[in-house]
Amino acid sequence: MEPQVIKCSCMREKRVGIRELKTTLSECVREVKAGRSIVVTEHGRPVARLVPEVASLSDRVEALRRAGAIAWSGRRLRSAQPAGKVRGKRTVADLLVENRE
Repeated sequence: MEPQVIKCSCMREKRVGIRELKTTLSECVREVKAGRSIVVTEHGRPVARLVPEVASLSDRVEALRRAGAIAWSGRRLRSAQPAGKVRGKRTVADLLVENRE
């Protein structure tokens, strides 16, 4: 009986050190254009990710979700409440200018 091959998006991801990326950049770009993601590492730690360019926003969001970079249920986001309020008649811009002086 032959072993069963299980395919998942994680199998399409390749890890490459920065030095190797420099020497094989054209090859890596061809792989990314073909649909493969490449994780760039520095001293064994991931520092960047090369992913294929996709056309639509929904495709880009889905690619980020598959890569584990974001987690989103797909529901609309609620309006965010302000983190704080400025007391008095001065604006936030006034306060920033004052702090820079």
